[in-house]
Amino acid sequence: MTETLPGRAVDGEQFRRALAAHAAGVVVITAQDEGIPVGLTATSFSSVSLEPPLVSFYVDQASTTWPRLRSADHFAVNVLTSDQGELAARFARKGIDRFAEPTRWRPGPHATPLLSDVSVHLVCLPYATVDVGDHVLVVGLVSEATVHGADRPLLYHQGRFGRFIPHS
Repeated sequence: MTETLPGRAVDGEQFRRALAAHAAGVVVITAQDEGIPVGLTATSFSSVSLEPPLVSFYVDQASTTWPRLRSADHFAVNVLTSDQGELAARFARKGIDRFAEPTRWRPGPHATPLLSDVSVHLVCLPYATVDVGDHVLVVGLVSEATVHGADRPLLYHQGRFGRFIPHS
């Protein structure tokens, strides 16, 4: 349903506070557009389907990185480890070269930038995009998946990056 329901939606600040209680995994989406690496931090990453293997994330329609990501023929999902909070913060900042030192990366399949020391690399082909509210839902078809070690995820909770501590 896309119609507006006046008086039915919570205000933006209350909504933001409520969602901050939900811990989310952290990824950096990277791509190359016209030979230039681009990337952004996302906490809205999710699996979508096993057959075909699809993943998704959301990006703000006002993102200055989105037009470059949109035109790339492949993108990578870099699943961050618990000690990569600084890297996540770097890819969330505006107006900097996110791929300059101290960022460590290498070109992967199809020249897609792959960040170093992450838990997982997923190389994806763009599959679908849908405008949803003030964001774009991006769905990718996973063409390659490499697991380097998935036991230390970076989480985002209450506006901060942190670690997962399992129950004994």
